[in-house]
Amino acid sequence: MASHTGHRQRMKAEFLARGIEGWPDHRVLELLLFYSIPQGDVNGLAHDLIEQFGSLSGVLDASVEELRKVKGVGEHTAVLLRMLPALLGRYQASRTRLSDIINSADDAYPWLEPYFFGARNEMVYVLCLDGKRQVLGVRKVAEGSIEMAEMNARRIAEEAMGLRAARVYVAHNHVSNLAIPSQADWLTTDTLRAILAPIGITLEDHLVFVDGDMVSLNESRKLRGLKFV
Repeated sequence: MASHTGHRQRMKAEFLARGIEGWPDHRVLELLLFYSIPQGDVNGLAHDLIEQFGSLSGVLDASVEELRKVKGVGEHTAVLLRMLPALLGRYQASRTRLSDIINSADDAYPWLEPYFFGARNEMVYVLCLDGKRQVLGVRKVAEGSIEMAEMNARRIAEEAMGLRAARVYVAHNHVSNLAIPSQADWLTTDTLRAILAPIGITLEDHLVFVDGDMVSLNESRKLRGLKFV
């Protein structure tokens, strides 16, 4: 048992360090099987599956019924293997969507609104864009009070730099059911802009969400005759 445990840990460590480039199909499958069969040697089962279905893609395309006919494949393993192509398809669709261009608060709205649906606590998210305004990702940066501006700014900067973002939209929700920017919102916006600018990240806008409604501080500031730098 100890040798199997050590083998699993070595394979996981190798994957984390170098990925699966150059691995044969049975070895990739063996790594996957670790998560449906938590103990024991699954190398033989990986070989049997590849032999039965011809390739890794053949294994993943097989039906649950076909997979269950292979000795050692239980329900958890069959469902995991059958689920993977659907999961990868969803991932690919999501990655394709990341090519969206965000030019305005209205463009940012459909990306951010789902994160606030039904929220009971005040939360803060950052939508990160590259220099061409393509979406890089959305990250949750805080939950609680927006007034903790300095802490939020550090986290926002970390997430933005982690994605190599050049521009960001910051968004949070009001649990008071009023999408009116508070004094704390204005102060937070100024603090964020001052902290992000020196590290080459532009704060495009700060958005406030309430039950499907959204207010842009950029637009609000323009209506007040002030410049959003």
